[in-house]
Amino acid sequence: MNIFKIIGALGIILISVGILTKKRKTGDVYYILGGLCLEAYSIYIGDIIFIILQVIFILSAVYDFCKIQFSKKQTPTG
Repeated sequence: MNIFKIIGALGIILISVGILTKKRKTGDVYYILGGLCLEAYSIYIGDIIFIILQVIFILSAVYDFCKIQFSKKQTPTG
């Protein structure tokens, strides 16, 4: 079996685990890792639509992760 197919399958598994995870921050980490695996696979197969989709998916997950991370570090004022 091709290593990139294994990486792609790992990406699908990681994203699925992220969906099932109850903690949002942990889910985002699984989304990012799974998205990176699927991005590697999509580059390997050369599908530009899938490449763009994965870039958007990864950026969205990173944004959500950072939003959660930084919102917890801010102290409430008032």
